Amino acid sequence: MVVRFGLRSIISLFPSSPIFRAFSTSIHTTESTAAIGLPFLDSTLQFSKALRQYDRWSQSVEKHLDSLNFNLNNYIVGQVLNTLPSSVFAYHFYAWAESHRGFKHDHFTNTSMLSLIIRDSQFHLLSLFLSKLRNDGFIVNRSVYRMLISGYVRAGLIHLATQVFEDMVGSIPVMSIDYNKIIGVFIRASRFDLAEHYYNEMMQRGFSLTQFTYSRFISGLCGVKNMEFVQRLLKDMNRLGCAPDLWAYNIYLKLLCEKTRLDVALEVLRDMSLRGRNPDIVTGLIPDAVACEAVVFRLCEKGKVDLAYELTVGMLKHRVMLSVPLYNALINGFCQVGRIDKALVIKSFMRRNGCEPDLVTYNVLLNYCSDKLMLEEAGKLMEKMKRNGIMPDTYSYNQLLKGLCKANFLEKAYHLMVDKMETRGLCDVVSFNTLIGALCNARRTKRAYKLFSEMGLKGVSPDVVTFTILINSFFREGCAEIAEELFDQMQSIGLVPDRILCTTMVDHLCKSGRIERAHTFFSEMVDKEISPDVVSYNALINGLCKAFRVNEAMELYENMCTNGPHPDEVTYKLIIGGLIQEKKLSTACKVWDQMMENGFILDATVSKTLTDAIHLKDSAFKKSIKGFSRRFRGRLKKTRNALIKRDLKDFESTESRALNLAEWKIAGRSLLGIDALVPSGNLYKGIVKGEEHIGSGDCSELELIEEKKG
Repeated sequence: MVVRFGLRSIISLFPSSPIFRAFSTSIHTTESTAAIGLPFLDSTLQFSKALRQYDRWSQSVEKHLDSLNFNLNNYIVGQVLNTLPSSVFAYHFYAWAESHRGFKHDHFTNTSMLSLIIRDSQFHLLSLFLSKLRNDGFIVNRSVYRMLISGYVRAGLIHLATQVFEDMVGSIPVMSIDYNKIIGVFIRASRFDLAEHYYNEMMQRGFSLTQFTYSRFISGLCGVKNMEFVQRLLKDMNRLGCAPDLWAYNIYLKLLCEKTRLDVALEVLRDMSLRGRNPDIVTGLIPDAVACEAVVFRLCEKGKVDLAYELTVGMLKHRVMLSVPLYNALINGFCQVGRIDKALVIKSFMRRNGCEPDLVTYNVLLNYCSDKLMLEEAGKLMEKMKRNGIMPDTYSYNQLLKGLCKANFLEKAYHLMVDKMETRGLCDVVSFNTLIGALCNARRTKRAYKLFSEMGLKGVSPDVVTFTILINSFFREGCAEIAEELFDQMQSIGLVPDRILCTTMVDHLCKSGRIERAHTFFSEMVDKEISPDVVSYNALINGLCKAFRVNEAMELYENMCTNGPHPDEVTYKLIIGGLIQEKKLSTACKVWDQMMENGFILDATVSKTLTDAIHLKDSAFKKSIKGFSRRFRGRLKKTRNALIKRDLKDFESTESRALNLAEWKIAGRSLLGIDALVPSGNLYKGIVKGEEHIGSGDCSELELIEEKKG
């Protein structure tokens, strides 16, 4: 009987040695390879045993190896390299072997050394080793390029991996798999600029991505919201006859819903169905429904509840399990559009379909009943919740409290909060704000202030909304001192006023005549990075205009036009009114023009005031000309010249274009009306100059004068 041993079976005889265990996992041979390796096994083991005794390379190591007196070959060196734990130590052995006469490293030993250096991320050593290989004429093949790229990628050195890939493209024929791998690297690193660049290059070479890479590419682009390139990839996939996987489809659908591209989202769902991929989607809600749910939620938010309902029916036909959140979205959607009957039908259906209404379901219905003052129904819902084992939470009670306050049942609201909510620990700052706001609206500010004083004793801290409600109410009732004290108190406890409260303060300071303080407060608001909105600007502009400081108001207006927020109809009305008040009619006309250019219309009252002022000025001018003609006919030529010059001067000092046009026409017509008058050259020049200034280019008046005067 002949027993034949392969190399693996021989090594397995020595399981206690780590060197042999390393060989058993790293050397894979066929019988022919084993036949080559057997004569050198003893040499390999001796070298490995000797090297195992040292932690670092030294002359002692070299002397020990030299004393072994074995003939080196590439097989022995390659196998020993693969057993060494350190790439630096291995490189010294590599160099020691190379120093022996007659020995030259081959592709096997070189790639083994490369692999060790890359494994240990010794990139400085790698750079030196690659330079040496190039000098030695080592040919880098596809596997070496891939090894280098993989090593750089693992170390996060994407720029070096890119350089190696570029070198690879310029040196050897690349394959589709190479582009797929490098683009996959860029996707994982979120370097979509590079991914797009090499995708375009790949397509020009006639290659394409795999479905997996396409899907990961689409998923990544959705993460950075690059809709345009996603759509291009989908078109390319469609042309190639493939489609993204379910994961990518779902992420794309989610993005479409975020961007409110519901028409496209519905088209994608139809496309998935046609391709035999019913949405079964990923994580977040219930499997097999997430994609559809994302679309349903967004449709309901946008009030397209009938379309959402149709989509839900389609899901049921495809036996997609509907979740409680989806039912809640539909119920809320129909409540939002005032169709409570449909919402209640869906609530009944969800129970028959195996989904029990939860706390959110009841809270949605409570919110609707409270808003519509259906307080009896709201009370019944609360009782039904309890019977079904669902305990109302703070939100539930706050909805009922809101309904009572809206219906002006303030005593009932107070007792609900004190007797039921507080005893159950369900009273929060929203509860207090709701009741305090209702008391203030009912002009019961003192009672509201008392309730505010009790908040701290009951363990509830007021927020900015609480202070805003009370400050507004005290200002409205003329108790400015208390309002200002509350504002100071709010800041003393570390609360930062929001834009609404700051605007309230600016408006109050302006109305109380403290314009400088209002201006300072407005500036401080900006310094604290509380961005004023158009209402904030309007409050200060109104105060400045009423204080006859329209120039400062104009500065604010111009700042709005340049930096935002853009003026609204109220802004224009305030500015134009202030300019009329200070008789700056030409500037008022310019602002009116800007107002119309931006799509706003001046209200009838201010418009009439402005046009009346313009006509009044125009009538006064005509009257002055008639006076000159009647009283100083003999000296009219001189007077006309002076008048022309005055008009031109007025124009240059920002008189309105329309008014000046009328004045030049009047001047020309008055000349026509006086037969004995022969205009001088200076007078002609004055009128021509005026025509040029106003840009009319109309010399018909001059032609008529010349014709009449001969």
